[in-house]
Amino acid sequence: MGSDAITHSYKNHKRKSWLTEQIPDEVKELFDAGSTIGAYIIFPNNRIGDKHTINQARGVNSFIDDRFDLTLECIRRFYLSQESPLYSTLLRYNKFFELFHNFEGYIQFFLLDDLIDENANVKFYLPFDDFKTRPVFSDVGEYISYKRGVIEFICSRNKRIEKYVKTKNVEYTTST
Repeated sequence: MGSDAITHSYKNHKRKSWLTEQIPDEVKELFDAGSTIGAYIIFPNNRIGDKHTINQARGVNSFIDDRFDLTLECIRRFYLSQESPLYSTLLRYNKFFELFHNFEGYIQFFLLDDLIDENANVKFYLPFDDFKTRPVFSDVGEYISYKRGVIEFICSRNKRIEKYVKTKNVEYTTST
Protein backbone atom coordinates (compact mmCIF):
# COMPACT_ATOMS: atom_id res chain seq x y z
CA MET A 1 0.00 0.00 0.00
CA GLY A 2 1.06 3.56 -0.56
CA SER A 3 -0.42 6.92 0.32
CA ASP A 4 -1.72 9.18 -2.40
CA ALA A 5 -2.74 12.81 -2.40
CA ILE A 6 -6.35 12.89 -3.51
CA THR A 7 -6.51 16.62 -4.01
CA HIS A 8 -4.53 18.60 -6.50
CA SER A 9 -3.64 22.29 -6.73
CA TYR A 10 -1.81 21.87 -10.06
CA LYS A 11 0.86 24.15 -8.58
CA ASN A 12 3.68 22.50 -10.52
CA HIS A 13 1.85 21.48 -13.70
CA LYS A 14 3.57 23.19 -16.61
CA ARG A 15 0.51 22.83 -18.86
CA LYS A 16 -1.58 24.72 -16.33
CA SER A 17 0.98 27.41 -15.52
CA TRP A 18 -0.92 29.86 -17.80
CA LEU A 19 -3.65 29.66 -15.15
CA THR A 20 -1.89 29.04 -11.86
CA GLU A 21 0.60 31.88 -12.36
CA GLN A 22 -2.32 34.32 -12.49
CA ILE A 23 -3.55 33.31 -9.03
CA PRO A 24 -0.57 32.14 -6.96
CA ASP A 25 -2.25 32.87 -3.60
CA GLU A 26 -5.30 30.78 -4.52
CA VAL A 27 -3.06 27.93 -5.69
CA LYS A 28 -0.98 28.11 -2.50
CA GLU A 29 -4.10 28.02 -0.34
CA LEU A 30 -5.27 24.85 -2.09
CA PHE A 31 -1.78 23.34 -1.97
CA ASP A 32 -1.56 23.99 1.78
CA ALA A 33 -5.04 22.54 2.44
CA GLY A 34 -4.00 19.54 0.37
CA SER A 35 -1.12 18.91 2.76
CA THR A 36 -3.45 17.71 5.53
CA ILE A 37 -4.57 14.18 6.37
CA GLY A 38 -8.01 14.70 4.80
CA ALA A 39 -6.37 15.08 1.42
CA TYR A 40 -4.74 11.63 1.44
CA ILE A 41 -5.81 8.03 0.91
CA ILE A 42 -4.11 4.69 0.42
CA PHE A 43 -4.11 2.60 -2.73
CA PRO A 44 -2.24 -0.57 -3.57
CA ASN A 45 1.12 0.45 -5.01
CA ASN A 46 2.25 -2.87 -6.44
CA ARG A 47 2.46 -2.93 -10.21
CA ILE A 48 0.51 -5.74 -11.83
CA GLY A 49 1.56 -6.94 -15.26
CA ASP A 50 4.02 -4.06 -15.57
CA LYS A 51 1.06 -1.68 -15.96
CA HIS A 52 0.22 1.52 -14.10
CA THR A 53 -0.86 1.44 -10.47
CA ILE A 54 -4.13 3.15 -9.59
CA ASN A 55 -2.26 6.26 -8.51
CA GLN A 56 -0.21 6.36 -11.70
CA ALA A 57 -3.21 5.71 -13.94
CA ARG A 58 -5.31 8.48 -12.43
CA GLY A 59 -2.38 10.86 -12.80
CA VAL A 60 -1.72 10.18 -16.48
CA ASN A 61 -5.25 9.57 -17.76
CA SER A 62 -6.33 12.78 -19.46
CA PHE A 63 -10.00 12.11 -18.63
CA ILE A 64 -9.16 12.03 -14.91
CA ASP A 65 -6.29 14.55 -14.69
CA ASP A 66 -5.50 13.40 -11.14
CA ARG A 67 -8.88 14.63 -9.85
CA PHE A 68 -10.29 12.54 -7.03
CA ASP A 69 -13.93 13.33 -7.73
CA LEU A 70 -13.47 11.78 -11.18
CA THR A 71 -11.47 8.88 -9.71
CA LEU A 72 -14.23 8.24 -7.21
CA GLU A 73 -16.78 8.18 -10.02
CA CYS A 74 -14.65 5.51 -11.70
CA ILE A 75 -14.60 3.52 -8.46
CA ARG A 76 -18.39 3.89 -8.11
CA ARG A 77 -18.83 2.59 -11.65
CA PHE A 78 -16.34 -0.20 -11.00
CA TYR A 79 -18.54 -1.56 -8.22
CA LEU A 80 -21.44 -1.48 -10.69
CA SER A 81 -19.31 -3.23 -13.36
CA GLN A 82 -19.63 -0.17 -15.60
CA GLU A 83 -16.92 1.14 -17.92
CA SER A 84 -14.91 4.23 -17.04
CA PRO A 85 -11.50 5.65 -17.95
CA LEU A 86 -9.94 3.69 -15.05
CA TYR A 87 -11.98 0.49 -15.29
CA SER A 88 -9.19 -1.80 -16.56
CA THR A 89 -6.80 -0.43 -13.93
CA LEU A 90 -9.29 -0.90 -11.11
CA LEU A 91 -10.08 -4.40 -12.36
CA ARG A 92 -6.43 -5.38 -11.89
CA TYR A 93 -6.83 -4.46 -8.21
CA ASN A 94 -10.15 -6.24 -7.78
CA LYS A 95 -8.99 -8.05 -4.61
CA PHE A 96 -8.37 -4.71 -2.94
CA PHE A 97 -11.85 -3.45 -3.79
CA GLU A 98 -13.45 -6.72 -2.70
CA LEU A 99 -12.29 -5.91 0.84
CA PHE A 100 -14.99 -3.22 1.03
CA HIS A 101 -17.78 -5.33 -0.56
CA ASN A 102 -19.39 -2.40 -2.36
CA PHE A 103 -19.12 1.32 -3.04
CA GLU A 104 -20.83 2.27 0.21
CA GLY A 105 -18.35 0.10 2.12
CA TYR A 106 -15.46 1.81 0.34
CA ILE A 107 -16.89 5.25 1.14
CA GLN A 108 -17.45 4.38 4.80
CA PHE A 109 -14.05 2.75 5.28
CA PHE A 110 -12.14 5.73 3.90
CA LEU A 111 -14.48 8.35 5.40
CA LEU A 112 -15.32 9.83 1.99
CA ASP A 113 -18.96 10.56 2.83
CA ASP A 114 -18.55 14.27 2.11
CA LEU A 115 -17.87 13.62 -1.56
CA ILE A 116 -21.13 11.74 -2.20
CA ASP A 117 -24.75 12.79 -1.98
CA GLU A 118 -27.66 11.04 -0.24
CA ASN A 119 -28.11 8.74 -3.28
CA ALA A 120 -24.43 7.65 -3.23
CA ASN A 121 -23.64 9.74 -6.31
CA VAL A 122 -20.37 11.62 -6.50
CA LYS A 123 -20.46 15.35 -5.84
CA PHE A 124 -18.27 16.69 -8.62
CA TYR A 125 -16.07 19.75 -8.13
CA LEU A 126 -17.08 21.07 -11.56
CA PRO A 127 -19.89 20.14 -13.96
CA PHE A 128 -19.47 16.54 -15.12
CA ASP A 129 -20.12 15.42 -18.70
CA ASP A 130 -19.89 11.64 -18.26
CA PHE A 131 -16.23 11.50 -19.34
CA LYS A 132 -17.05 12.83 -22.81
CA THR A 133 -14.40 15.54 -22.68
CA ARG A 134 -11.18 16.11 -20.81
CA PRO A 135 -11.50 18.05 -17.56
CA VAL A 136 -9.69 21.30 -18.27
CA PHE A 137 -9.97 24.72 -16.68
CA SER A 138 -11.24 27.30 -19.13
CA ASP A 139 -10.50 30.28 -16.89
CA VAL A 140 -9.61 31.50 -13.41
CA GLY A 141 -13.24 31.39 -12.31
CA GLU A 142 -13.44 27.67 -13.01
CA TYR A 143 -10.27 27.03 -11.03
CA ILE A 144 -11.68 29.03 -8.10
CA SER A 145 -14.89 26.95 -8.19
CA TYR A 146 -12.82 23.77 -8.28
CA LYS A 147 -10.66 25.02 -5.41
CA ARG A 148 -13.72 25.88 -3.33
CA GLY A 149 -15.15 22.37 -3.76
CA VAL A 150 -11.84 20.67 -3.00
CA ILE A 151 -11.19 22.72 0.13
CA GLU A 152 -14.74 22.12 1.35
CA PHE A 153 -14.19 18.38 0.93
CA ILE A 154 -10.79 18.44 2.66
CA CYS A 155 -12.11 20.43 5.64
CA SER A 156 -15.16 18.18 5.99
CA ARG A 157 -13.07 15.03 5.75
CA ASN A 158 -10.53 16.37 8.27
CA LYS A 159 -13.41 16.91 10.73
CA ARG A 160 -14.82 13.45 9.95
CA ILE A 161 -11.41 11.86 10.60
CA GLU A 162 -11.02 13.79 13.85
CA LYS A 163 -14.50 12.73 14.99
CA TYR A 164 -13.76 9.12 14.07
CA VAL A 165 -10.54 9.14 16.07
CA LYS A 166 -12.30 10.64 19.10
CA THR A 167 -15.22 8.22 18.81
CA LYS A 168 -12.93 5.22 18.69
CA ASN A 169 -10.90 6.55 21.64
CA VAL A 170 -7.79 6.09 19.58
CA GLU A 171 -4.73 7.09 21.50
CA TYR A 172 -1.70 8.25 19.68
CA THR A 173 1.65 9.25 20.98
CA THR A 174 4.30 11.49 19.65
CA SER A 175 7.98 10.90 20.06
CA THR A 176 10.14 13.77 21.21
